[in-house]
Amino acid sequence: MGWVPAGDYEVALDDGKVVCRNAAGRRLKTVPPKVADDPAVVGLRQLVEWLDRHERQCVADVERWMVRSLPVPVAAVAQVWQDTAWQSALRDLVVMGENGDVAGFLRDADPVRGLGLVDLDGDTVRISPELVRIPHPVLLEDLEELREFAVELTVNQRVQQLFREVWHRPAGLDAETASVDDYAGGTFKELRFLHGRATQLGYRARGGQAVCPVVEDGRTVEARIWIGDYESYEQTETGSLTWTDGAGRALTAGQVGPVAWSEGMRMAAALYAGRDIEDEEQAA
Repeated sequence: MGWVPAGDYEVALDDGKVVCRNAAGRRLKTVPPKVADDPAVVGLRQLVEWLDRHERQCVADVERWMVRSLPVPVAAVAQVWQDTAWQSALRDLVVMGENGDVAGFLRDADPVRGLGLVDLDGDTVRISPELVRIPHPVLLEDLEELREFAVELTVNQRVQQLFREVWHRPAGLDAETASVDDYAGGTFKELRFLHGRATQLGYRARGGQAVCPVVEDGRTVEARIWIGDYESYEQTETGSLTWTDGAGRALTAGQVGPVAWSEGMRMAAALYAGRDIEDEEQAA
C-alpha cells in the first residue's frame, strides 16, 4: 500500500501497523498526536482492525472444516487462496483426496492447475479432484510419522492440526460407560476463574457446564463438563465429562465417535490444567 496524505504528513500500513513520515520523507517512530484523528489515520486503523478480525475468522473457519472433516470443493480453496489471510490459514495443512488417502501438505491452489502439494515422498505434485478433506488428526492413522515429516519440512500450520492434542478411546473401556472422570476434581478458588478459563479457551458455558459441540458424520454431539453454576466467588471444581446427542440425550462411550471423544477430552484436560495446584500441594 502506498503513502496517503494526512495533514502535513503521510501515512501507510507496514506489517499491520500504521506508520508515518514527514514532508521530508523521514519515517517517524510514532504517528504524531495532531494527526491521530485525521480521517486517513482513522481509516487505516479501522482497516487494520478489520484485517485482524478477518484473519481470525479465516483460521476459525478452516479449523471448523478440520474438526468436522468436511469435504471442501477444490474450486473454493483455489478461489480463496488469493487472499493472504485464507492462504495463511490453509497453507501446510494435511489434505486427503476423494479416496480417503492422505494426499500431502497443501502449498498452493490454482483454479486451473488444481492443488499444489508436497506428498509423503517429499515430491511436489498437483492434484485436481473435485473435493478434498482436511482431516482431524485423530483420524490420521500415521499421525506420528506425519508429525516427524512435518518437522523435516519445517511445516508451520496456523490451524493446529498435526500437533493438536488427541485422545483415543481406550480399547478396554466398557462401551456402556456414560462418563469419564480423568479430569474431574480440578479445584478452582472461585467459580468465575473456571468460567473465565472456559471462555478464554473458546468454549461456551451453559447451565453450569462447559460445552463443546462437534458435528461428526453429519451428527451433532456435544461434550459437556460441569464447572459450577452458583455464586461466582465460591469455590468450584471440574466434574465428570459426558456426551449428549443433538436432542440432549446422554450417550455411552460406544456411541461417541473418535472426533467427539478426542475434542471432549481435550476440553476437559484444558480446563483441568488451570486448577489451583497450590491447594492440591497443601492437601498432599
